[in-house]
Amino acid sequence: MNYEQLKFRIALTLINGVGNSIARNLITYLGSEEAVFHEKKNVLLKIPGIGDTLASAIISRGDALERAEKEIEFIVKNKLEVHYYTDSTYPFRLRECPDAPLLLYSKCAVSLNANHILSIVGTRNATDYGKSLCRELIREISSIPSLIIVSGLAYGIDICAHKAALEVGIPTIGVVAHGLDQIYPGHHRSTAVHMLDNGGLVTEYISKTNPDKQNFVQRNRIIAGMSDAVLVVESGVKGGSLITAELGNDYNRDVYAFPGRTTDAWSKGCNKLIKSNKAAMVEHAEDLISALNWQVQIRPKADIQTSLFPVLTEIEAKIYKLLITYPEGLQVNSICLNLDIPFNDVSSSLLNLEFKSLVSCKPGGVYFHCI
Repeated sequence: MNYEQLKFRIALTLINGVGNSIARNLITYLGSEEAVFHEKKNVLLKIPGIGDTLASAIISRGDALERAEKEIEFIVKNKLEVHYYTDSTYPFRLRECPDAPLLLYSKCAVSLNANHILSIVGTRNATDYGKSLCRELIREISSIPSLIIVSGLAYGIDICAHKAALEVGIPTIGVVAHGLDQIYPGHHRSTAVHMLDNGGLVTEYISKTNPDKQNFVQRNRIIAGMSDAVLVVESGVKGGSLITAELGNDYNRDVYAFPGRTTDAWSKGCNKLIKSNKAAMVEHAEDLISALNWQVQIRPKADIQTSLFPVLTEIEAKIYKLLITYPEGLQVNSICLNLDIPFNDVSSSLLNLEFKSLVSCKPGGVYFHCI
């Protein structure tokens, strides 16, 4: 990695007012990222899209180069990968999008250019029905070779998709709305750590970038752009999953949605997409596989006897037995206090119990038993 070149590439993304399209324009006219920082103002003003205010911002550039050097230290220390839009490692599907980020930062165990990439999104207020649809579909497509599931690591359908993929051995990538020095929401940290071994995390943001509201809208274009298709499992009439679906249509991606009852609040968005011909309806994994021409043999359903009575470790059995006695649910700290078991052991056991569909986690980090 050429760190001197990387410094100018990162710094270019830090200049206020220089978005991805303008950055590409500057590089096209001036020949390199470094040249942008050494050019005179009168030359910059001759470039289409560069006005006086923006030219002044480029000339002054603030502490962009110094901040970029600090970011390189973070990248090296944490063994991150940086994907420039002309690199072979950059997602080729995303590169086709007009507003694709100049740079991506990742911590991944897989390529961002797998043969098959499916983005799965949905409401943060996912119902048990929606989660069941999500888990069943992912289980049924698990035999597709070179498949990656992409989502946003958020509550609801997103985290359900990640966990379901991990459970059946499909690599899964979380596109986050902040730097890779943190995980948001923090409750999903243990899942994110598991994803680093079979999938990973991707962002366009440097370290110390907070998960601000506008960042989530921006990251949705990456979720849509780096995939072959976008599947919406559940959604209200507004929300980030609908934005992702709209972006998928803008990028000429295939968009699909599960239908729901007309009276269900968290199906109204999916029904609207289908009714307006912005998404094709899917009822089963076979519909998705056939539409995308991903012809594979779908795995048979697991023996129900096995799913009803999974093998539990001693700690998992204690946690599950405790949750049965608390139908209103318990938070992790309460479970630790009740059982006198260390937090790390409880946290990893809860994740395994979620994989076995024995417990579920609601917003606020409250765990409930399922069966």
